[in-house]
Parts: sequence; C-alpha cells; structure tokens
Amino acid sequence: MPEGDSIHWAAKRVHEALAGRTLDRAELRVPRFAAVDLRGRTVESARSRGKHLFVVVGPDAQGRDPVTLHIHLKMEGRIHIHQKGDRWRFPAHTVRLILGAGDTEVVGTELGLLRALDPAEAERAVDHLGPDLLGADWDPDLSVAEVVRRISQRPDRTIGEAVLDQRNLAGIGTVYRAELCFLRGLDPRERVEAVPDLRAMVVLARRLLVANADRAVRVTTGDTRRGRSLWVYGRDGKPCRRCGTLVETFRLGGNADPDEPSDSLDRIAYRCPSCQPRRATLGPPPSEENQ
Repeated sequence: MPEGDSIHWAAKRVHEALAGRTLDRAELRVPRFAAVDLRGRTVESARSRGKHLFVVVGPDAQGRDPVTLHIHLKMEGRIHIHQKGDRWRFPAHTVRLILGAGDTEVVGTELGLLRALDPAEAERAVDHLGPDLLGADWDPDLSVAEVVRRISQRPDRTIGEAVLDQRNLAGIGTVYRAELCFLRGLDPRERVEAVPDLRAMVVLARRLLVANADRAVRVTTGDTRRGRSLWVYGRDGKPCRRCGTLVETFRLGGNADPDEPSDSLDRIAYRCPSCQPRRATLGPPPSEENQ
C-alpha cells in the first residue's frame, strides 16, 4: 500500500498537471458515481491527507456546487499521468478514473476507493485521522504532542500497531514502520508504555517522510544506490545492513477499531534481532509460545 510520501508526491503531480485547467474528459468508472459529469469544470487543486488523495473540482457553468474526488489507492491502486493519445501501459479494465484537460490525462487504476463528494463530506471523511506528517499545518510542538497523546491512550498496545494506526498519525505504512522501529532500536512488538521516548519517535517519523516527499525512490539509509536504500524492509532472511544478523519477519496487528472489522492493521513486520532486541515486556518468542 502506498504510504504518505507516495500520496503526497502523487497529489503534487496531479496538481501540477490539472490545477487551473478545464476538464474535457472525466470518467468515474465506479457504479455509484458513473453518472457524475465533471466536463467543463475547472480543477482547483489536488492535495493529500495521510494516505488519502483529494482532487477538488470547481462549480459548473450553472453554478452547481464544487465536487471533491476522494481517492484511496489501497493495495494495488496507481495514478498515471501522461500525454493525451499515449498508449496505456496498463490493462483498460483496471481503469477507474480518467481526468483529461487538453493534452494531459490523469488515469487512476485499481483504485481501492473513488468517491465524488461535496467539500464538507470530503472533510468529514478524514476527520478521524491524526495529524498528517506531511501536512502544511504540522506544528513541531503541538502536532508532536497530539500524536504522543493519542498513542499514549493505549499503553498496552504494541508500538508497531500504534504507528500504523492512522487515527494516531497519518502517513505511516509498513515500510516506514519497519524503518522507524529499526532506527529507534525497537522491536515492533514492544508495548507503547515501554517505549523510552515517544516524542523522538514521532519527530523521526516526520523527518523521514519529509526527506522523501519529493523523491521518486524512498531512502532511509542515506544510500541512494539500487537495493541499498532501506535498512530492513523487504530483507527477510538477508543480513542486517548494520550488524549482519539475519532480518526476521512476522505478522503483527489486529483491527484498528474493534467495531470496524474491515479496518485491519494485520501486516508484515520486520526486525533485526540484534539491533532491535526483545525486551521483558514482550514475553517469550513465538517458538517458545508454541511448545
């Protein structure tokens, strides 16, 4: 699933491609909104909020209200921007959104969510999210304190689940969870109450996303060479880049909201056993639990 920096990058590209331009093609290929006609309207902006992408389209010639397209890529979604007439490099049946203005086309494929909302509905759709790590309104004191407050409300939860929960802070996915926990020397299964410095963890999370917000390739190691940009993510069974110990993986997480069974945080997690040692709060390792 694309993470906050990827969505921020996509929103920036869509904004540069369409903002201030009038749509001459607009297709929402989802049953509920297939009849929505946005042709003749001007795109006002594109922006991100955590892992959510919004495209704001102004009123039509008759003065009908503006429309905000709410997009979530989920696991497989992609945003493609190309010149009109270019051959698509993806199957046509995967297309869910087409926005065209002059010689430019924005195409969304395999989108997990696509809705046409009024601006107020769009705001309500993400009002449950925690502070956005890449938000223009991020405050180095107030935002960090708010994230720490939210995470601390469930002290017995694992830190791996807490940072993945978008209600605490918006923008972290499994890649940044793995890299963030590694850089802080924490096993992702460590309980929140045992994390020595939550504030430092939030500050680092913000720093990592900001550093990658305008990059096509995500880098956390400082090494931009192919295959060397990440510390532990994707390195199951391979040597840790820092100490050489083999990196391990496991499943971690449950539901973000017990009353919302579809809101799952069950994802793969990565850990270097030497750089991220288990602590007493974690209990016995899985092999012992199964005996």
